[in-house]
Amino acid sequence: MQTPPVIAVAYHSGRGHTDVLARSVRAGARSAGAEVTMVGVAAMDDAAWDSLDRADAIVFGAPTHMGSASGAFHVFAESTSRRWARQAWKDKLGSGFTIGACKAGDKDSTLGYFATLGAQHGMIWVSLGLLPGWHLSHESENDLNRLGYFNGAAATAPGDLPADTVHKADIATAEHLGERVARLTAIHLAGRTALTTGQRPATEN
Repeated sequence: MQTPPVIAVAYHSGRGHTDVLARSVRAGARSAGAEVTMVGVAAMDDAAWDSLDRADAIVFGAPTHMGSASGAFHVFAESTSRRWARQAWKDKLGSGFTIGACKAGDKDSTLGYFATLGAQHGMIWVSLGLLPGWHLSHESENDLNRLGYFNGAAATAPGDLPADTVHKADIATAEHLGERVARLTAIHLAGRTALTTGQRPATEN
């Protein structure tokens, strides 16, 4: 039996909204059979770094502030340079999620920043894999990917409301991302094992 994929969710949450999404990513990944570790990047220690190093995939998350990821996440990203120098995370899968108060609000800049960070580490980026919701007259704000982002999962919540007001569709979109990362990571690992052992993956006829 194949070992379950190990997913790390590396995120910063300022007021709890991003934490809601992080837990949703975890729920989606677990539903697909993955082992999931939550890593709060604002307080890294050896155990947290070890969790990222041993993960098969890392999902980055942060709120969008002033057109990019939060400052605490940027500090974390800069501190990954030692891993970058030896390409310690090369060929891990990666993805990302973010939330901001504005429905647009440059969240795509944050998702693009995550993807570039992953590319610098030699990671393989996983897109959201959903068509846009809520963009035709018969669609609604309850659709998955209701904000129409593709580089990862994006959410919005009014800046003056608490974390428990994150929209259910955005929570479901984050769950979808976690499930997709876990599923694709399992496929990636199965393919790597097949190449190493010379056996065909179980999915082949």
